[in-house]
Amino acid sequence: MAAKKAGPGSLKLAAVLDLNEASNLHGKLVSMRGSDLKIDASGVERVGVQCAQVLLAGVKAWEEDKKSLLVEKASDAFQKTMQLIGINHENLVAKEI
Repeated sequence: MAAKKAGPGSLKLAAVLDLNEASNLHGKLVSMRGSDLKIDASGVERVGVQCAQVLLAGVKAWEEDKKSLLVEKASDAFQKTMQLIGINHENLVAKEI
């Protein structure tokens, strides 16, 4: 059984977070689970609902693991799309434990 990572990680989101990227994003998050994570959303130009769901599921997983997941440097497109689909981008930031 593999040990979970202890060090902090970082992930830069793709410019286009669409259906095609959702599976890739999920895989990246799964591989980083178990450590604190900072997500750079500064380069995001478009967000699809599927990737928003993956990110929300990631927040829940990190909360369950008592790890921090912080979305940093959210682009205007990221913030506006989250607001448009009814998700306050602030809710994507898990509270540090």
